[in-house]
Amino acid sequence: MLLEQVDKPFSDGRYIFEPKIDGHRLILSRSHGETKLYTRHNNDVTSKYPELIINGPDIVLDGELTVIDPGTGIPDFELTITRFQSKRSRLPISYVVFDILRYDGEDLRHLPLMERKDILDRAINDSPTMSKIAYIDGHGEDLWDAIVERKMEGMVAKRKAGRYRSDKRTDDFVKVINYSYADVHIGGWRKGDFGWLAHYNGRPAGVIELGVPPTHKQAFYGVVKPLIIGEDREFVYVQPRIKAKVKFRNWTKSGMLRSPVFVDFVLSA
Repeated sequence: MLLEQVDKPFSDGRYIFEPKIDGHRLILSRSHGETKLYTRHNNDVTSKYPELIINGPDIVLDGELTVIDPGTGIPDFELTITRFQSKRSRLPISYVVFDILRYDGEDLRHLPLMERKDILDRAINDSPTMSKIAYIDGHGEDLWDAIVERKMEGMVAKRKAGRYRSDKRTDDFVKVINYSYADVHIGGWRKGDFGWLAHYNGRPAGVIELGVPPTHKQAFYGVVKPLIIGEDREFVYVQPRIKAKVKFRNWTKSGMLRSPVFVDFVLSA
């Protein structure tokens, strides 16, 4: 089940609110004693996480696989990707389970969310490797304040009566992202798939691929030609004089913008 996105946190007694875990989606399926693990794109990653291959009843769980930063105690996406991509890494994982789709031969997707939560409580016990996600009833703005204070990724609101739908996005599940903001200069563009090169404090800081309206692209390419200073096979480089505001998930450890989204051009004084 995928998430719609809304711009602002809210409170509503029809919803529960969960912290958004910064990792990658993972479906755990155990049938006839065999456990399989799949990403949201249905890639089999069972061999990557042998810690999750355990005995128990037939079950299908939905959750997020993450690695906790030992310094902050919160999920760390870069550490998660390091564990995912490396054949040798044994960074300790945490599988945070937020839904149950099947249990002991029964399809549960037609049940309201809170009934599925009750079954999930009975179906699995928390351990260092696998745990059920915590949630707050109705008071989304209170949870949001804690999310912002701890610099976590965001929050997910889930309608209590919502059924599990994997065929389309609905407002039964919505997310609010705890974005950071920065002003960057555009230092060029990619020749292939769209992307503007972002510079921050005089250094490369990533590629802006998302959120740019056609009118803003047209305006950029209408004025940028006199600023061109060179090119190679992949990029055209320009004097970084055009400024833009972006929103992004966080700064990476190497000082890059993670998933920057264009907000607007910034007029220089």
